[in-house]
Order: sequence, then C-alpha cells, then structure tokens
Amino acid sequence: MRLSTTALIITLARATLLVPLAVDAQQAGKVQQIGVLAAGSRTSVSPYLEGFQQGLRQLGYVERQNIAMEYRWAEGKFDRLPALAAELVQLGVDVILASTTPAARAAKEATKTIPIVMVGVADPVGSGLVAGLARPGGNLTGLSAQYGERFGEKWVELLKEAAPKVARMAVLWNPTNPAAPPIITAMRVAARAVGVALQTFEVRVADDFDVAFAKIVAERLGALIVVQDPLMTLNRTRILDFAAKNRLPAMYGLREYVLSGGLMSYGGDVVDQYRRAANYVDRILKAAKPADLPVEQPTKFELMINLKTAKSLGLTIPRSVLIRADTAIQ
Repeated sequence: MRLSTTALIITLARATLLVPLAVDAQQAGKVQQIGVLAAGSRTSVSPYLEGFQQGLRQLGYVERQNIAMEYRWAEGKFDRLPALAAELVQLGVDVILASTTPAARAAKEATKTIPIVMVGVADPVGSGLVAGLARPGGNLTGLSAQYGERFGEKWVELLKEAAPKVARMAVLWNPTNPAAPPIITAMRVAARAVGVALQTFEVRVADDFDVAFAKIVAERLGALIVVQDPLMTLNRTRILDFAAKNRLPAMYGLREYVLSGGLMSYGGDVVDQYRRAANYVDRILKAAKPADLPVEQPTKFELMINLKTAKSLGLTIPRSVLIRADTAIQ
C-alpha cells in the first residue's frame, strides 16, 4: 500500500524524533571506564580515593552500574608507571585519573587522546604537564597541589618556631620525583632566613631509608622534615618509628602522619582535592575537553599539631604556632 505524501512526511518526522531518543538511551546505558594510575600502593592511596569515589557518588555515578574502575598501582616504583599507563590506554578507558606528578607524566606520555585528570601534582606548569593553569591545552587538566615554595618554606619556618632550639634539620626526599627539587630549593632559602642548617638525605628506594636514618643519627641532627612523595607514604610507619625512637621533632606534608603520632603537618586537604577531581571526570565524561578546563589550585590548607607527641618530646608549642593550627590533637 502506498503512503500519501502527508503520511510519509509524518512517518519520517517521527523517525527523526526517535533517533536522538535512541542515542540518549544508548548513552544512558553505557558503562564509562575510569582508569586510576597511582604512583603509590592501594593501601597508601585508598584514603584519598575514598574522597574521589564519594565525589563520583554525589554526581550520580555508581560502580558496576554506570562506571567501571580500573586501578594500576606502581607501589612507589616510578619506573613501572609507563607500562601501567600503557595498560590503561590499551584497555581504552574513557578517562584516566593520575595521582601525583610521576603518574601524570607517565599518563601524558602514554596517550595524547584519552583525557587525563591529575591530582596531587606539585607544579603542573613547571613540570611541563600543562601549558598554563587557565588554559592547560592538550588532553590533561585537573588539580595542582602547589607544593614547592609555599610548602617548602612553611615546613622549615613552622618547625623552627615549634622547636626554636633546633639548629640543624634533616630532610628526607626522593630526587627521582620531579616535584622535589623546587621544594628543596625553597627550603634552603627559608632555612638561611631563620638561621637553620639543612642536611638533605636522598631516598630513591626503600632500602635507602636505613642508610639515611643511620647518617641522621650519626650527624646528631635535631629535627626532621619529610618531603611528600609516594615512597615516603609507603614507608610512613617506618619514618614515624624512627622519629619517635630518636626523639626528633618532625614536619610532614600529610595530616595522616600526625594522626599516626607525628608532630606536625602542613599542606592541602588531599581528600578534598580528590573529591573535587570527580567534578573534572564528570565534565569530561559529559564531553568537556580537558584543554578548556582550567587547572584548579588548592584553596584549603591546614596545619595540624599533635600536642601529645610534643609533650613526649619535651616541647611546648608556642602560642604563635598554636593559634594558627587548624587541628590540635590532645
């Protein structure tokens, strides 16, 4: 039976209207793959990833319903990151969350097309990851941790205020982390300003800790600063035990050290940064281009002090420091 011209037009119009509905239904049923590339271990990164997962849930994402997670852990061995990043690319994930500078660099080198959201990156412009904070360009954007001058200086200044009698400080750092050298430079400048001598100790692999610890004891250094790095986080208990055993006032970049008995920490709210990273992933999954999403800088910094630890070290934290503390553990 032949359709009249009017009937044919109506039929075609209906079909045209149904096409976007079918596409929307197909997209609604798609499970998006999110790759997570971390320089640390599952145990060390999980507290922060909980913030990321919470952010995703608040945006309506449910694992195994509309998203699937693929995790790759370097366990503090940065040389593993390129291969792990390549695995995520081969899987064809829709977006990669790269935790810390080494992971972000490996992800960027592995793909120029898959969107990458970085988090925990100290200096994304200086490290060459993005062209600029306002317009990052390329396939990578996310959150800057803004380590370097700001934190490096504060770590030295605050620790000196808390332990004014200390004249020489030890610094543990990982030179294979591209974010670390600017921090060391800033710390040296701050140390000269407050009249403190710094001695740096390189820790590239786990076996280097015992060597560094022995030298710190032999040199009879009076305090310790730990430059944040996935390798340090993996060995957090080991570092805390060393500081406690040798009665060293110590400054850390993450609050988790203080919650576990360390003296002081100053840094950004890392859980909050991972939570906000979920917003980037959401926008990218909804077709936003990383090149057009400005890199977000941290807005929330916190100083935490463990007064119980201070007492055990025979330290009385000056009021000038206490009034700046966001949290003081009794």
